[in-house]
Amino acid sequence: MADLPIETIFEILTRVPTNVVGRSKSVCKEWYALLSTRDFIRVHCSRSLVSSNQRVLLIDDLTCSVHPIIFQSYDYGPRSIVTLPFDHQNNDVSILSHLNGLLCVCLNHTNELLLWNPTTTTFKRLSTPDSLGIYINNLDAIGLYADDADDYKVLHTKRRCGVYESYVYSRELNFWRNIPFLTRQEYLSPDFYWSPGTFCGGTLHFTLCECWVGGTNVVIYFDINTEQFKEISFPPVPSTGFLQGVLVNVKNELHMFATTGWFEITIDL
Repeated sequence: MADLPIETIFEILTRVPTNVVGRSKSVCKEWYALLSTRDFIRVHCSRSLVSSNQRVLLIDDLTCSVHPIIFQSYDYGPRSIVTLPFDHQNNDVSILSHLNGLLCVCLNHTNELLLWNPTTTTFKRLSTPDSLGIYINNLDAIGLYADDADDYKVLHTKRRCGVYESYVYSRELNFWRNIPFLTRQEYLSPDFYWSPGTFCGGTLHFTLCECWVGGTNVVIYFDINTEQFKEISFPPVPSTGFLQGVLVNVKNELHMFATTGWFEITIDL
């Protein structure tokens, strides 16, 4: 391929599996530079988003494994064991958010946030000496998104001492910064549960559900361009018991799995 134009090499390598891209970076300096550009990463990600490339990563007490998805039988294929590249203990890693194969995870014994690419095994610790990048379960919410410049960012919203605080981490700048967060005072109650963030259509969405029958349920969304939070209502889901919504991005359209009921549970899309 040494005699091929760089444009042709670009077209070929944006169609190969991610692990092949990782190995190809060591071919020469020119390829390393090409495969590290934002344009290459963006095009490769868009071409990888096909059903045959989808994988599920599972973490249990003893192993971390990746499985292909068998869509015809709604099942998982044979697993491949993944070695966690960071210090951890059994049942110690929680996956908080994901986007294009990049994961934001928490080490439960230290509460540290990390960005981790399971394919390349690279990771980045997000914690700082002034306690940014520290996650507390049931009080915090995490969302992963990419801005118009293809900079991957982490939105961290947390409840501390009776106030909400929100911070954005930039992978490009390796820096946390505070942003305004305005919402109702009653949402500070620990009775409200935040879902992980779901990125769709240039917006990061969260469900906020009150943990009792007939409680308040809303969707909080974060516009990545204006960096403002807004609130919208849940879809009109009939329920005589608990109601919880889980958001998913399907072909860049926002969907909700609505779980309702009391002794008998119903799940609607």
